[in-house]
Amino acid sequence: MTDIRTLALALSAVCLLGHGARAADQALIDAAKKEGQVVWYTTLIINQLGGPLAEAFEKKYGIKVFATRNDPSEIALRLLNESRAGKVQADVFDGSFAPTALVQAGAVERWQPDVVKQFPKDLYDQNGYWTAHRLMVLTVGYNTNLVPPGTEPKSWNDLLDPKWKGRMAWSSNISSSGGAGFGGLAMIELGDEKGLGFLRALAKQDIVGLKTSARAVLDQVIAGEYAIGLQIFNDNVVISRRVGAPIAWSPINPALAALSVISATSHSPHPNAGKLLVDFVVSEEGQIIARDRDYIPVHPAVAPRDPDVRPDGQRFRAVVMSPEAVDAALPKWRTTFDELFR
Repeated sequence: MTDIRTLALALSAVCLLGHGARAADQALIDAAKKEGQVVWYTTLIINQLGGPLAEAFEKKYGIKVFATRNDPSEIALRLLNESRAGKVQADVFDGSFAPTALVQAGAVERWQPDVVKQFPKDLYDQNGYWTAHRLMVLTVGYNTNLVPPGTEPKSWNDLLDPKWKGRMAWSSNISSSGGAGFGGLAMIELGDEKGLGFLRALAKQDIVGLKTSARAVLDQVIAGEYAIGLQIFNDNVVISRRVGAPIAWSPINPALAALSVISATSHSPHPNAGKLLVDFVVSEEGQIIARDRDYIPVHPAVAPRDPDVRPDGQRFRAVVMSPEAVDAALPKWRTTFDELFR
């Protein structure tokens, strides 16, 4: 678990080093081209980022990408079943979950692209199994038709205002992007005793728990079903706002920042093409594609298109958690959430 200021300083320092990492090895490119295709299990929305990345990869290398989108839990289960059956279909997968069980099952290739030499150490697995490709910052989103700018919550205490009672929603899934993650963050920031006190007060606000993803919660806020969404990805807000949605986000301190990571699978049908796709997604070229679609890149040489979305550790602060740290904290988060908000 890292404070965003440490990560922001590391990103800035590494950026000053220049673009020293070499492109993918020619031998890997040649072997990948012989395989001709790659299968990608992704959590990315296809028409927002998954598709553009796949199309750019195909254009660059002439390798066909077959991308299938699903929720992180479904991807993990599918990969585990494929590995146990000895019939691995995916060459690459991504998501915000820790691949610990998959690593233990031998389903994840211990491999990282050369570009990690440019990354701060918090952005890649020290054991070699994953590389971050997206920073996900979870904060408050609000419908600007229902919450005029200037009246939105600007602090956690503002969420306790009686005017928001019954008008807020979050995902009830036990994850960093749900109410459980918000509760976990409160205890990290305030300590267990004060954090629980705040959460007990928040529970009186009758927050609506939706058994769906954070993105789907945001869509319902946009539709006017709720005034405020908690644990909303701020880059998703920017993406929707650019196409005219009545939505904005508030940089309440601190936010929770999680990593979406990408890995190559073991015993896959197209192992070289899989590694080459991982290399492309986290490369400067791939990260520019993410940036241009308003996602928060992790490559030190690529700044977000909207500079406000990536916490700077000063005006906007966040706690960064690796997938493994989130995984270890989830049992405690679940207990607190079930006790106070179910």
